[in-house]
Amino acid sequence: MLRNVLLGCAASLMMPAWGGEIEPRAYANAPVDVNFFVAGAIYSDGALANSAASPLKDSQLKVNTEVLAYARTLDVWGKSAKFDAILPYSHLSGTAMVAGQPRERNVAGFNDPLMRLSVNLYGAPALSLPDFRSYQQDLIVGASVQLSAPLGQYDSSKLVNLGNNRWFVKPEIGVSKAMGDFTLELSAAAFFFSRNDDYFGGKTLKQDPIYTAQLHGTYHFSNGIWFSLSSAYDHGGDTFVNGVSSDNQSDNWRLGATLSLPINKNNSLKIYGSNGLVTRRGTDFDLFGLLYMYRWGGGL
Repeated sequence: MLRNVLLGCAASLMMPAWGGEIEPRAYANAPVDVNFFVAGAIYSDGALANSAASPLKDSQLKVNTEVLAYARTLDVWGKSAKFDAILPYSHLSGTAMVAGQPRERNVAGFNDPLMRLSVNLYGAPALSLPDFRSYQQDLIVGASVQLSAPLGQYDSSKLVNLGNNRWFVKPEIGVSKAMGDFTLELSAAAFFFSRNDDYFGGKTLKQDPIYTAQLHGTYHFSNGIWFSLSSAYDHGGDTFVNGVSSDNQSDNWRLGATLSLPINKNNSLKIYGSNGLVTRRGTDFDLFGLLYMYRWGGGL
């Protein structure tokens, strides 16, 4: 049980982060004062499903991302909590038609970094490692707030960039119910975006919130391996350029799977992938990732 929980604690470090990202076991309990270092590689291949009014047509993008992340479990007024920070670096290549003209884009650089604080409000008390050994999950209710800072690569003369030149904040609430070796999870969140005053060609970009929901079913094997099947839905996010709607709000479904493999009590691997089941607007992509995680502290 303890190994399952520790392996799941870094599930929220999966990238990339946008409406439709899939994160099983985001609110799993774990002993306090445990540190997690994560390094990995993620490959995504896809296109942008745009409205008829968009100047960007027939896009095909490939992104290779290396990611470093750190997380630590905390005691917040007797509740188990976690802080995590993610720093991705990507290589993007792609082609598209822009205003009827063929364009090619090749760029490498940092994405916008992410930071998050999550707190389990019910059903997951803050416990030391010795006390945690006897903990059995029933129902957990948790909440989190994630922040993205506009520090990544950005060029206002280009439509496609790795950074977004704006902030976003993502509040989320999640529920996790254990039923023997099976766990069912449901979460709901919203992305709220600041304004980009230096959008393509010096324009102003505003975006409505994106609302997301996720459902995960996870099975825990006796040897510490766990496997999850997930679905995610996102809606909203219409953009406005100089006050004019782009008619490009998301209305998309994604499916994903995650396999976590322990090496020993301090090291593990995670393999995951997802693809767009239904993409009416937004980013339609296939994603595959491999993460290595090392954990220490808290008496491990």
